[in-house]
Amino acid sequence: MAAAGGGPARAEGEGAAGGLSSLPAQVEEPGRGQLFNTVVDAFLEKLVGAGSYQRFANCYHRFYKLQPEMTRSIYDQFISQLQTSIQEEIREIKEEGNLEELFASMDRIVEEAKNREEPAWRPSGIPEEDIHNAMVPYLLKHQTYLHKALKEKEEENRKLAESVLAGRERISEMQQQIQNRKQSWQAISKEQRELIMTFQEPE
Repeated sequence: MAAAGGGPARAEGEGAAGGLSSLPAQVEEPGRGQLFNTVVDAFLEKLVGAGSYQRFANCYHRFYKLQPEMTRSIYDQFISQLQTSIQEEIREIKEEGNLEELFASMDRIVEEAKNREEPAWRPSGIPEEDIHNAMVPYLLKHQTYLHKALKEKEEENRKLAESVLAGRERISEMQQQIQNRKQSWQAISKEQRELIMTFQEPE
């Protein structure tokens, strides 16, 4: 009796396990770009549905009676060109507005927000405090940047001053060398004149 009772219980357990294993995997939410494309496709379908062939034929009833096949061909071409024109316009709008990148950026922001543990920022209801809390981090960051830029500029000025000083010292050394050589040439010239004077015969 115990064995007979165990059979259904085991079957129920297996059924429960099978039910858990057969649960569908979590479906990934479509991105905003995909949702935008879906909305555009739905709009085109509704547009085509609103301008059905029957309505088109009723508008041109006399021509439809005379040339039903031609009427159908004109309608098909009109709908095809209309869809193509709308799709081209939307494509140009997406390219000019960089919508694909904007949609992807929004998706990343939302995805990052899901992983944040801290609650999202909410206004306190006191504008002064909200402005203060929003501006202080920005001003501190800007102040740090200015301090860093100032130190870099001071370092550049120091190196430039050292370079100018070294250039002046080099010029001073060159001037001294020129003066020394000039004096040496003057001394040699004087000695040559004195030597020539000693070899000249008295008159």
